[in-house]
Amino acid sequence: MPPAMADILDIWAVDSQIASDGSIPVDFLLPTGIYIQLEVPREATISHIKQMLWKQAHSYPMFNLLMEIDSYMFACVNQTAVYEELEDETRRLCDVRPFLPVLKVVTRNCDPGEKLDSKIGVLIGKGLHEFDALEDPEVMEFRSKMRQFSEEKIQSLIGLSWMDWLKHTYPPEQEPSIPENLEDKLYGGNLVVAVHFENCQDVFSFQVSPNMNPIKLNELAIRKRLTIHGKEDEVDPYDYVLQVSGRLEYVFGDHPLIQFQYIRNCVMNRTLPKLTLVECCNIKKMCEQEMIAIEAAINRNSSNLPLPLPPKKTRIISVMFFLFNTFSIKLNFHISFQVHVRAGLFHGTELLCKPVVSSEISGRNDHVWSEPLEFDINICDLPRMARLCFAVYAVDKVKTKKSTKHYPVAWVNTMVFDFKGQLKSGDIILHSWSSFPDELEEMLNPMGTVQTNPYTENATALHIKFPENKKQPYYYPPFDKVSRGGKKFHVVLKEIMERDPLSQLCENEMDLIWTLRQDCRENFPQSLPKLLLSVKWNKLEDVAQVTTGSSSIWPKLPPREALELLDFNYPDQYVREYAVGCLKQMSDEELSQYLLQLVQVLKYEPFLDCALSRFLLDRALANRRIGQFLFWHLRSEVHIPAFSVQFGVILEAYCRGSVGYMKVLSKQVEALNKLKTLNSLIKLNAMKLNKAKGREAMHTCLKQNAYREALSDLQSPLNPCVILSELYVEKCKYMDSKMKPLRIVYNNKVFGGDPVGVIFKNGDDLRQDMLTLQMLRLMDLLWKEAGLDLRMLPYGCLATGDRSGLIEVVSTSETIADIQLNSSNVAATAAFNKDALLNWLKEYNSGDDLDRAIEEFTLSCAGYCVASYVLGIGDRHSDNIMVRKTGQLFHIDFGHILGNFKSKFGIKRERVPFILTYDFIHVIQQGKTGNTEKFGRFRQCCEDAYLILRRHGNLFITLFALMLTAGLPELTSVKDIQYLKDSLALGKSDEEALKQFKQKFDEALRESWTTKVNWMAHTMRKDYRS
Repeated sequence: MPPAMADILDIWAVDSQIASDGSIPVDFLLPTGIYIQLEVPREATISHIKQMLWKQAHSYPMFNLLMEIDSYMFACVNQTAVYEELEDETRRLCDVRPFLPVLKVVTRNCDPGEKLDSKIGVLIGKGLHEFDALEDPEVMEFRSKMRQFSEEKIQSLIGLSWMDWLKHTYPPEQEPSIPENLEDKLYGGNLVVAVHFENCQDVFSFQVSPNMNPIKLNELAIRKRLTIHGKEDEVDPYDYVLQVSGRLEYVFGDHPLIQFQYIRNCVMNRTLPKLTLVECCNIKKMCEQEMIAIEAAINRNSSNLPLPLPPKKTRIISVMFFLFNTFSIKLNFHISFQVHVRAGLFHGTELLCKPVVSSEISGRNDHVWSEPLEFDINICDLPRMARLCFAVYAVDKVKTKKSTKHYPVAWVNTMVFDFKGQLKSGDIILHSWSSFPDELEEMLNPMGTVQTNPYTENATALHIKFPENKKQPYYYPPFDKVSRGGKKFHVVLKEIMERDPLSQLCENEMDLIWTLRQDCRENFPQSLPKLLLSVKWNKLEDVAQVTTGSSSIWPKLPPREALELLDFNYPDQYVREYAVGCLKQMSDEELSQYLLQLVQVLKYEPFLDCALSRFLLDRALANRRIGQFLFWHLRSEVHIPAFSVQFGVILEAYCRGSVGYMKVLSKQVEALNKLKTLNSLIKLNAMKLNKAKGREAMHTCLKQNAYREALSDLQSPLNPCVILSELYVEKCKYMDSKMKPLRIVYNNKVFGGDPVGVIFKNGDDLRQDMLTLQMLRLMDLLWKEAGLDLRMLPYGCLATGDRSGLIEVVSTSETIADIQLNSSNVAATAAFNKDALLNWLKEYNSGDDLDRAIEEFTLSCAGYCVASYVLGIGDRHSDNIMVRKTGQLFHIDFGHILGNFKSKFGIKRERVPFILTYDFIHVIQQGKTGNTEKFGRFRQCCEDAYLILRRHGNLFITLFALMLTAGLPELTSVKDIQYLKDSLALGKSDEEALKQFKQKFDEALRESWTTKVNWMAHTMRKDYRS
């Protein structure tokens, strides 16, 4: 059973009654066919178990037929139902966790290709044999192409110098732009840096110019060390590299120190940058180890080259109507009503022609129609990405009320042209889906997947037959014509183009845009999305003009604007290729910012081999930070049946091109599996142990070698630069909430550094938190681009599996609730103590530091006030607003967004647009009631921040629209995104929008007493529970 189901029947669980004596009966199957059962220690290594087996096998028949013991290894089926060969014999049996205690002895495989396949299957949680078993030509061709693509990528790494390898593996994270207030953060125009020498105690501090490059700093540090130790040796500064202390992040190259992100952040936060001088020979060793793994992967048996695509025929199909012959349905349950089938042809969300409905027939679970479904559209006018959508409905005719009720039974979609552009023909069986979205057009689900349900036994099967052309297959024709439009109505055109993406175009406006398409290209290049919405996709001539124009003639759009073209409304292959071409202009930092959406819109791609999947793979293999996040974004949803194959084969391709990084990812997967098991044990113990005993049991578990080794010395999935080194067991704990999140703490290797903490959640969907934090990160970026630094703190958050993931712990911070409770003896009055927060800041800061802390609080409070209003963040209470000792305020826990505020008995509990209480104002005014200057500046910051976000309103709407396919509970349709349009007052002038925001600001201030009452109730409940 999987780790999440730890109980007394789980033989691998720490407190399992079955394994209470430490031994487990294991069945062994020898190559000779002999079966042996042995009691083995659950914590024994694979090597030790093999020695035990061999000793026992001496007394069994045919032992003389076996080869030497080293010629064999064990194989098993693991917890994810993947066949795994246990090549690493230092692992413990309890860490391997076979699905059943059965081990097969197999001949040690000398084919590195098969070994790699096995490792990839274990890593991605899906055996590669599952893809083979599909026998799907598209899957086979894509895997073959991507294997070749990935091998070419790793082949290019062979022969790199250690410096080039370092640039490729750990590219420096930089910010070229210089903040306006940087001078205020420096010391006499200089920055102070601490440099530590590896493997010794020497630490030197230097005051250097922010424009000095790293090699000059190397030279300074080496010279100072030689001078202090009285040595006159010649040391080449190029033999050393600066590493950020305690992190896998390096500072090297010809760029000024201030452009490195780590140093920039230290300066802005007024903390000391700590660097370590590492000898290049250590970097060379890391490089050589990786090259060995890469060469082993390259030297495996070469795979077959991909099959060439057949030549595409260019002749136009002459059949007038698209139709199906006899078709049938086999329902997965008995139904007494009459049944009919509705079918529609779509391009994106646009219906290409009127849907058709079959006749109604009755039966038990087999329904056969001997009739064609005929569509009023020429085949030659079908767009390349046309999809055929089916819905099966039961019809109940109520005689007494003389009405008819339709009950949805199942839906399924398929593409009209296959992945090679060939018109489908012949018999096709489509296994359908039973879960219907809330809103459907014409009772069909065009936004649904084009993959059929893999769980065929329980799925309604729809058997359809496309017309067959026995002479030769039909292929979608290429385009070679572009027409020109006239020039008029520029004022009207400009007004249309300035509308937000949610605005609907009327028929006259679409006709105008199409007529003036040439003017759109020349004068309004950002109008391409609206032009595409104006195309009549059921007319081949129009489609030919616009698709060839977008790919070859239309000027490149800025990447942020091109993102909209990856929405479901723009399914055309050429348009999406054009959009991806625009995205290639993105820097790695910018791509990381939008990676969450780009992975989600992969679900809109009907075919595996597309420009977007190749683009993401290419960038992931060129940058490990992007690669790691792509890996986890895909792996966290690979369990979803509709996307399992698509995400699985992309993961396979990424792993084949990242052979040197697979060990790091495997370590992360192992650690997360251990945390999942631990969390399940804690949930089990919580029902029978008090919190103190439960925490003691947790510490006992973490001190075991199996857990300590799995959870130590790994790169954090939240940030590959952060090393989670040694567990600080005494500080680890679990929280009181229903899912018992684990707070895991690590010692910091950097002298004087705060412990590093992560929170592991199992049972909560973190994707909505990820989306909200991404938006906060984007707001911070946009504000900084406009010269406004509001000291935002969008901490790390990552979904790693089905309703599980990690959250970064922000050090030296407390919740508002704890600050208020600690300053008051009575919980009921704690929320009304306006001095508590300011006194807490005074406790940790004095003099100039206190002024800086109040400034941090003021700026960050302004940022989160605006952000929570724009995003409609709800459920804001004193336990999900936190403050750092430096004064930085930040919000956590984003379970309710887009105006989905909590209510009780139909009454909204939150009556304010954002949180702005009088104790916050008390801090902003430095404890002086009449300090209107400070409060006025705070208000101005809020207004400036709001207007900056308004200028990028279309970007926010686009990013939320691209997440519609994620299945988040509070983001299911375009209606949910309407909240953003309203909060940003899109469609209004800046003056009107600012007036609206000022009214909301005054409302937040006026109604803040209701917030305090809610906080009082929350604090009293918390105090009562504790």
